[in-house]
Amino acid sequence: MPVIYLNNAATSWPKPQRVKDVLAESLELPVFGSGRTTGTQGIDYISLAREKAAGLFHADAKQIVFTHSATDSLNIIISGFLKKNRGCHAVATALDHNSVLRPLHEFQRDGILRFDIADFAGGYVSPDTISSLIRKDTKFAVMTHASNVLGSVQDVRAVADILADKDIFFIVDGAQTAGHIAVDVEKIGCDAFVFTGHKALLGVAGTGGFYLKDAEQIAPTRFGGTGTQSSELFQPEDMPEKFECGTQNITGLAALAEGISYVKSRGVADIHAQGMRQTKYLVSRFREAENIRIHHETPGVPVLSFNIEGLSCEDVGFILSRKYGIITRTGLHCAPLVHEKIDGGSGSVRISLSCFTTDAECTAAADAVLEIAENAAKRFNSA
Repeated sequence: MPVIYLNNAATSWPKPQRVKDVLAESLELPVFGSGRTTGTQGIDYISLAREKAAGLFHADAKQIVFTHSATDSLNIIISGFLKKNRGCHAVATALDHNSVLRPLHEFQRDGILRFDIADFAGGYVSPDTISSLIRKDTKFAVMTHASNVLGSVQDVRAVADILADKDIFFIVDGAQTAGHIAVDVEKIGCDAFVFTGHKALLGVAGTGGFYLKDAEQIAPTRFGGTGTQSSELFQPEDMPEKFECGTQNITGLAALAEGISYVKSRGVADIHAQGMRQTKYLVSRFREAENIRIHHETPGVPVLSFNIEGLSCEDVGFILSRKYGIITRTGLHCAPLVHEKIDGGSGSVRISLSCFTTDAECTAAADAVLEIAENAAKRFNSA
């Protein structure tokens, strides 16, 4: 059975052919990187990826730090900020992923941090709600740029303006937006922007990073070799070496550089327009069935969560996969506070598209979901 892959908010598939080619090419020549070899035969993929990411986000290359993932980035930033601001207060949101919520809860349990959660309504966190939670000892705030469950894109610029007036460090989690919508870190006004390589940037797992406006705000929490200032027994203060130590995922960063190149060649605006057109189509089709509940009908990225009355989300996902060859994701999507509000914590089915999703695949998915909903309604009525 042909596979229809609609789980791109988890990790994107397929990858561009050139990304796969570069993965192989990066292994053909000896590793080349400044400070770690005398060889000149290879390509400095780390620097290349850094330049590509900086260009995409309208940042300086030295402001880009590479990590293993968006989760890794958030842990580095939050723990590094708290190293300089132990005992402070923070604000997060109920839309946030566990990559934010779990570090905050761990640090609060250890007495290192206190925080409040800004609730959402209709898929959005009001900037005024965040403002109402700010205290005298509030030092940082963190929020998702787009919900990985609802696809709702948040007004991070308005939040940034509020926080800047109070000198509060602002972290934006862009795991679901980088590659789907245009990101200009200067226009956003954030202090840190987190991204991952294996979703809409079309790279591979094990890559991610963050933009950091002012390195003085964050203390390093990992230490080791950087290939620079090797006589010093303390971590360098220069960027990006301050936060990068050990051997990087060179092949992964080679793929990331090529993934970003592909995104830019297709055009972020065109990618976004295609994703929104296809998502609107799915919404219009799902509305045909009274027993399909769509949790947010106007997402800003191609992420759509729903439930069918009388069936668990796991059952719907199982049927889609086994009967129709359609791969989705079911459950809580690592965002438990969202599900507490939208489905009582039972979880949902999530469809998420990429720039490679075809109109025919969307039609097949809509037909399959409607057929499942129709059969569920018949069983309910007969009972």
